[in-house]
Amino acid sequence: MTDRSADDETSAAAPPEIPEGANFRIADLVLDEKSVVRRSPDVEHERKVAIFDLLEENVFAPVGSDGGPYLLHLAIEENRLVFDIRLEGGDPHGKVLLSLTPFRRIIKDYFMICESYYDAIKTAAPAQIEAIDMGRRGLHNEGSETLKERLSGKIEMDFDTARRLFTLICVLHIKG
Repeated sequence: MTDRSADDETSAAAPPEIPEGANFRIADLVLDEKSVVRRSPDVEHERKVAIFDLLEENVFAPVGSDGGPYLLHLAIEENRLVFDIRLEGGDPHGKVLLSLTPFRRIIKDYFMICESYYDAIKTAAPAQIEAIDMGRRGLHNEGSETLKERLSGKIEMDFDTARRLFTLICVLHIKG
């Protein structure tokens, strides 16, 4: 695996299949949270659940890699999302950089609907909470699909892994 930008042109060939086996997985994750000051208890809970679920079960296969398991450093640097992939022992394995531009609207909308959801669960009727939650899940799915598409040809993953990583990308956007 080499350093790549997901903004590089890719061939029109069909995406590779995700390899089977426990070696194509994230064994540990480090979030670069230098700019994060303080999070609400709800956001902190979402972060913890996403990390726990991700480490319990994920499919993460950098294209051209012989396998892991991997240590993933996830960061935002200069308006780019950085997937700094290392082998479990800490040896560098490669980096994938993604422009954050395709995610901006989705993340902004997702934050707004999450705020509405957390307000609604305090006072709203169950039907209203369910409607807001459906919208929240829809935006989350859209962000997850965008992540999978942007990483296609660089890192292959299943949808559940993309969902959990999208949650963590949102957490990195919270600046206190």
